[in-house]
Amino acid sequence: MLKKVTTALLILFIIAQFFNPEKNEYTKAPDSDFILTENPPQQLADILKESCYDCHSSNTRYPWYDRITPVNFWVNGHIDHGKGELNFSEWKHYSAKKKAHKLDEIIEVLENNEMPLSSYTLMHSEAKLTENETKTLINWTTIAKIKYEITDLPQ
Repeated sequence: MLKKVTTALLILFIIAQFFNPEKNEYTKAPDSDFILTENPPQQLADILKESCYDCHSSNTRYPWYDRITPVNFWVNGHIDHGKGELNFSEWKHYSAKKKAHKLDEIIEVLENNEMPLSSYTLMHSEAKLTENETKTLINWTTIAKIKYEITDLPQ
């Protein structure tokens, strides 16, 4: 009986490998991308690409284990959730008020060490932010947030 169950599960696992979620990839960054529209210093852009863009943009660098179903659906769920919270690829389309709010949220999650997720940095140690990188992000984001708050003031 155990052999039949094991065989059936193995067959289901093999069949499942033919079903994959759509990849979150592009060949060229859209004109609405945060880095293209904000033109942050290169150091900041590098930090964002390394630690944030996989889940918070329309371009993910997929790890080897993403080729395995059901792991790829789990990863895709994280990406969809991350993009739902903040999509750097759509930055230009956000209103000044929404940009200020998103920047404020970035500051909050960085100050509380909530991002990047520990489940992400477990497999992507290069994405873990140093104290200096966190300060760099917070300082730049604070200034950018003020710019958008001023832009959103009634004339």
